[in-house]
Amino acid sequence: MTLDKSLKVRAGAIKPRNVLNRAERIKRLQDLNKWSEDSIVVGMAKVRVPKVSLAKKKKVKKEEEADDKKKKKK
Repeated sequence: MTLDKSLKVRAGAIKPRNVLNRAERIKRLQDLNKWSEDSIVVGMAKVRVPKVSLAKKKKVKKEEEADDKKKKKK
């Protein structure tokens, strides 16, 4: 069976995925206390994928520029 392109991890660029593999889903369900060792793998509950947001770099640069402008005025 082939692996979907979205699941392949390249060394240089790691993109956020919208699909979890079975082990990741079971781990997430265990964290939410919705999985036990007796549970069946077939018909597993759906799991929401946590979205990772990047730090807002633009605002930091704007704040630094504003601080620099204030220093130049003095």
